[in-house]
Amino acid sequence: MTRPVAWLVIEGGWAVHSADGEQVGRVEEVLGVPEDDIFNGLVVATGFFSARYVAAEHVREILEGRVDLDLTKDAVERLPDRPPV
Repeated sequence: MTRPVAWLVIEGGWAVHSADGEQVGRVEEVLGVPEDDIFNGLVVATGFFSARYVAAEHVREILEGRVDLDLTKDAVERLPDRPPV
């Protein structure tokens, strides 16, 4: 069984899964301030030319190679493509 890991070890390419168990994409970018241990969220590549911003509060669990969200696949598809300014 894989144990949860800290946001600081998330790498590009890790699988991202929705609350309904479907893979919705792969980590494209991790947003945060490592020096202050502030995790803002992820940019998730959901297709060849599309990405969605997932705020940190929607990350339910981080496992080695995988990030699980508390959002359904449909909810992920409605997310913005970039973080708010």
